[in-house]
Amino acid sequence: MSITEELKATAKAMVAEGKGILAADESFGTANKRFQKLGIPQTEEMRRAYREMLFTSTGMNKFISGVILFDETIRQSTKEGVPFTKVLLKAGIIPGIKLDAGAKPLAGAPQELITEGLDGLRERIAEYYNMGARFAKWRAVITIGEKIPSKLCLQANADALARYAALCIEGGLVPIVEPEVLMDGNQTIAQSLEVHQETLHTVFERLYLYRVPFEQMILKPSMVISGTDCAEQASVEDVAQLTVKCLLDCVPSSVPGCVFLSGGQSDQLATAHLNAMNVIFKGKLPWTLSFSYGRALQQAAMQTWLGKDANVTAAQKAFSMRAQLNSAAALGQYSSEMEKIASNN
Repeated sequence: MSITEELKATAKAMVAEGKGILAADESFGTANKRFQKLGIPQTEEMRRAYREMLFTSTGMNKFISGVILFDETIRQSTKEGVPFTKVLLKAGIIPGIKLDAGAKPLAGAPQELITEGLDGLRERIAEYYNMGARFAKWRAVITIGEKIPSKLCLQANADALARYAALCIEGGLVPIVEPEVLMDGNQTIAQSLEVHQETLHTVFERLYLYRVPFEQMILKPSMVISGTDCAEQASVEDVAQLTVKCLLDCVPSSVPGCVFLSGGQSDQLATAHLNAMNVIFKGKLPWTLSFSYGRALQQAAMQTWLGKDANVTAAQKAFSMRAQLNSAAALGQYSSEMEKIASNN
């Protein structure tokens, strides 16, 4: 199989019907912060044990197509010494890797950020490919505020996303392109829509300029929602309608799928929004709509696990249940009643 055929096949498998992607690529700082809140020791061994708990959950492959790993995690193994990449591959799950080095202040643009990590990227891609990764992720951060985002911020981040994606294609990794418009702020849903449209137009313009084949990539967008401080919060149906309108306006039909980030939404709301899109637009869209959640998939499991071996089975059950509910949402088959049933099991 040629690299082009492999990339197309991987991208298609990543958005297989009823499946989504687990974002387990939290940095040391993010993982430790979440552990600290729950009283879990912030050590490399505890991070390893936590990831082992997730990756060895029974039946995970029914709902999860791929897992985004962090540099530390892709190098780790189970307690028995089996590399996590082999655990995932044996279960029919595609390993992926986070390639960006995080968002830093953008020079000349106060309150805005640029994602770093392009230096040495070609060599890192080759290393991760040899370790078993077959897709990657790069996150850009777009903030809504007074007179922002600026064109400088949008173009700088779109350029970095496109350069990353082109290098991934060259190195045999399917690029997940993640331009996240943050939900922080008091913006209305109409303002959110406007920024999302400008962001995605800029990103796809740059991807085209860098000759990234759209059928060999996956988009990881944020949803068009009201800002967290907005007095009027949009309904689930309005979020679904405007998010899909934005995607139809901006995303080429040759992109295999859009896997949403949860972006700080509650577990239930992230699931409900995804479900509404797939109910309202069932059979009418050129690409698959699914999920690539981190906290919205893991939170219940982490709160159940608490770093204790005795809680592993219960935590895995909590994780599998959340994955199953999001799988149902990706098919447009989720209902709030399912949450009640899940909480009673």
